[in-house]
Amino acid sequence: MSLHSTAANLVTLASEGAEHGGNHDSLNPYLTGGGAFLALMLLLWITTRFNRDR
Repeated sequence: MSLHSTAANLVTLASEGAEHGGNHDSLNPYLTGGGAFLALMLLLWITTRFNRDR
């Protein structure tokens, strides 16, 4: 496959999925973003606890 035909296939595939809006009914963006933020803050806190020598 050439780069052009692969790109064309990916564009076709992406446009077929866009018909449904791309969002699942049960996904709340605020809950998902808040959960990701809390997970990252927890990882940051754990990292700083293990790096006390600096």
